[in-house]
Amino acid sequence: MCGRFTSTTPAADLAAFFDVDSVVAADLPFDHNVTPSRDVYVVRVDERERILDCARWGLVPGWADDPAIGARLINARSETAAEKPSFRSAFRRRRCLVPVDGFYEWSVVPGQRRKQPWFFSAREGGPLAFAGLWESWRSATSPEDPPLLTCTILTRAPNDVVAPIHDRMPVILRRSQWGEWLDPELDDPDLVGSLLGPVPDDLLTVWPVSLAVNDVHRHDASLVDPVEPPASEVQGSLF
Repeated sequence: MCGRFTSTTPAADLAAFFDVDSVVAADLPFDHNVTPSRDVYVVRVDERERILDCARWGLVPGWADDPAIGARLINARSETAAEKPSFRSAFRRRRCLVPVDGFYEWSVVPGQRRKQPWFFSAREGGPLAFAGLWESWRSATSPEDPPLLTCTILTRAPNDVVAPIHDRMPVILRRSQWGEWLDPELDDPDLVGSLLGPVPDDLLTVWPVSLAVNDVHRHDASLVDPVEPPASEVQGSLF
């Protein structure tokens, strides 16, 4: 799964990077430890315009009675999203990009209960574009309330960089794929699914970080500082 990432690029810079037509997102604080249920930036199409918006991380399907379901829907498996009731409608017509500056995964440390966190980012720098889905949810009991915009991040089998650390990774889309992914008129599940292939191994760089990232109350830049990896990892396939 993808459960933590960093978001440190200003909205204006994201708007330029993703070639959006308008920005409706509020400026979010820089965050080196974004956790589920927080507001995140999303790039989506609305009325034929590509916009930079904000959504709560954790998708709430339109048919849900309680938005608390979003806590269980922070990720969608790319292999099954087209069929799952929670995701299939959004997979056809409400796709988005989730801009991030990097993400965390954890590896098992042999002989220890704790897991070692690792930070992944683009080797060449700049934001990464996660493949996401979005929904707009309204309360049936309080229809006068504004709609709640939510999102989920698609995951897939890992590439060779992520595989030694975790058995899943977020789907990362290349710039050449953004237009098709965001196009709401592309609603053939097979064609949509064809965009969710692996990314090149040389796209990402990775290093170990401290256990401080496990604290959901920590959001400072020191969380991505490199640390010495566990001895077992140094001797293994990661280095």
